[in-house]
Amino acid sequence: MQSNLPMMDFVVGLLKNKLSKFYYYHNVEHTLYVTAKAIEIGHHQKCTGNEIDLLTVASLWHDTGFIKTYNGHEAAGCTLAKKYLPKFGYTPEAIDKICGMIMATKLPQQPKNKLEEIIADADLEYLGTEHATETANKLFKELKRINPLLTKKEWNKTQIKFLKQHHYFTPYCKKNIEPAKQAYLKQLLQTAE
Repeated sequence: MQSNLPMMDFVVGLLKNKLSKFYYYHNVEHTLYVTAKAIEIGHHQKCTGNEIDLLTVASLWHDTGFIKTYNGHEAAGCTLAKKYLPKFGYTPEAIDKICGMIMATKLPQQPKNKLEEIIADADLEYLGTEHATETANKLFKELKRINPLLTKKEWNKTQIKFLKQHHYFTPYCKKNIEPAKQAYLKQLLQTAE
């Protein structure tokens, strides 16, 4: 297993220095939250130490592409990972797995293996927490900055549609996170009436 601390410092510095200050949702806090959740879910899914390492790295890099572009940031993040990860001792094979995980966070999510399922769930785990409304409001604020015509009503419709179609992939999230996500959806449906 690699030592992630220098790489974590590098990624955090990259995000702090290069991300737009108007990314109220896609920011360092989100990246660190997803990383913590990927590790947590990974442990529940009985991942090996090496798998946890790969999950950690992919989570740290999953939104780095936002420093280059908003749409298609996943592919941009893979380009950055391929550029920098060899300097931290990662092999081309490991980087391919990491890029697979980064791409698994692209919506609509289509993970192809256990690690991709874990990071996909970690990225949207907040939907099944008591912070769902607060976190979604940060995303709305960010999207409204990009599209000033976006209304709260349109945003709520988008959220409802998304939540109805979304599903978690890991047994852990299906059991522990999905019920609260359904409660959040119910709350949104009630406010939309």
